[in-house]
Parts: sequence; structure tokens; C-alpha cells
Amino acid sequence: MLAIFWLIDTVVGIYIFMLIASAILSWLVAFNVINTSNRFVYLVGDFLYRVTEPVLRPIRRIMPDLGGIDISPIILILILQFANMLIQTDVRMALVGY
Repeated sequence: MLAIFWLIDTVVGIYIFMLIASAILSWLVAFNVINTSNRFVYLVGDFLYRVTEPVLRPIRRIMPDLGGIDISPIILILILQFANMLIQTDVRMALVGY
């Protein structure tokens, strides 16, 4: 049972890193630091977009317009961290027996 919770924790951690990488990549493309005409940059950006956008889209629909500032990745990271802590607390409580 612990292996399943460890796997969930690891997957959530990897997904958070993907969210951060997607945000940083979008900033680098927006400020023209890197160019999407490079095939590798395009493939990485496309992969990150396809992985993160389905989860970020509902959050963006709910959030009010903040004048071009997208805080949906931050909100999703907070939600994932909360869920991760909730799972860890439940596992700890189940192991201790409270």
C-alpha cells in the first residue's frame, strides 16, 4: 500500500516540475529568448502544452482576468500540494492507527 502512495507522490512531484517548466518555457518564448522554429524547442513546448493545458484550462475559466497575468499554474500547484499533503497525512494516520 505504501508503494502506491509513494508512486502518487512521485507523479505529483513530476507534474509540478512540468508545470514550472511549461511556465518558464512560455516566458522564454514570449520574451523571444528562445525560438519555437527550433525543432527541439517546439517538441518540448508542444509536449508540455499537451500535458498541462487540459488541467489548466478549467482553472483559467474560473479565474478572473488579471490583465495578462496567468496565475493558473500557481493555483494548480497549490491544489496538488494540498492533495499530496492530505494523502500523506491520511497514510501517516493509517500507519500509526489513530
